[in-house]
Amino acid sequence: MAEKTITVDSMDTMLSLFGSYDENVNLIQREYNVVVLGRGEDIKVTGDEQGVFNACEAINGLITMINKGEKLSEQTIRYVFALVREGRQYELQNLSDDGICVTITGKVIKPKTLGQKRYVDFIRKNTIVLGIGPAGTGKTYLAVAMAVKAFKAHEVEKIILTRPAVEAGEKLGFLPGDLQNKVDPYLRPLYDALFEMLGPESFARQQERGCIEVAPLAYMRGRTLDNAFIILDEAQNTTNEQMKMFLTRLGFNSKIVITGDITQIDLPDNRRSGLIQAMNVLKDVEDIKINRFSDKDVVRHKLVQDIILAYEKYSKRNGKNNGQS
Repeated sequence: MAEKTITVDSMDTMLSLFGSYDENVNLIQREYNVVVLGRGEDIKVTGDEQGVFNACEAINGLITMINKGEKLSEQTIRYVFALVREGRQYELQNLSDDGICVTITGKVIKPKTLGQKRYVDFIRKNTIVLGIGPAGTGKTYLAVAMAVKAFKAHEVEKIILTRPAVEAGEKLGFLPGDLQNKVDPYLRPLYDALFEMLGPESFARQQERGCIEVAPLAYMRGRTLDNAFIILDEAQNTTNEQMKMFLTRLGFNSKIVITGDITQIDLPDNRRSGLIQAMNVLKDVEDIKINRFSDKDVVRHKLVQDIILAYEKYSKRNGKNNGQS
């Protein structure tokens, strides 16, 4: 049996680490088959040598996240477990303490994983960034947060959010209303993110002034977009021609973020995704960065991560890109 003691800097840290009814510590004990006890500001870990070592590495990683203002959740703890398995737990020191912006409810938006931190840094330092990865990794949400931050700091004059209007198995052509009413369902996630960060009234006011535009991708043709922060969401559903058209809209003092999940392509007739082609064409172009998220960057319910992994395993077994039978 091995034993090791970790001393924390305050009882508040101890309480955050253990969680309600010791729920956080119970996860650590089950993961590494160890016993974790708290006495004052000391944490005693006992078990086999490897288990104690890994548990202590995880605990120190979690303490780092607590000190950076992160509220621990099951997803956060399992993320730290994954980093320990890869020997990357020390990289948690690189997570930013600073928030990107604050929502109307007072929630501070900031990167929660190393993949998200890299993505935000890419957006900050480059003109065009491609965020590629599975659902729940914060690709769109963080991009909108960065757009709102740039707009509020008067770094850009407008925010433009766009998506290709491609059905994910449903048909919306017979919905009532004009064209905008018909495409609004495709753009709902973008509206939701802006509502959360700006509030419905401020969003409506800025949209009326033309400072915020949410529109289907087809509306971008023939335009040059200057002094704007432009986000193309669900880009896996663009064709090669649409992607080239969009990229060439870039004007002076503008920034483009392109997000997509290449495992969820809804293009008809097996048409090649413009996002996949763009990843290959632009990978060596200066001032363009490609950020690839993994399942470890998922910040939704733990089951979302499990579902993504299950589909990946299924796709590998069956030799299919999208996991479709």
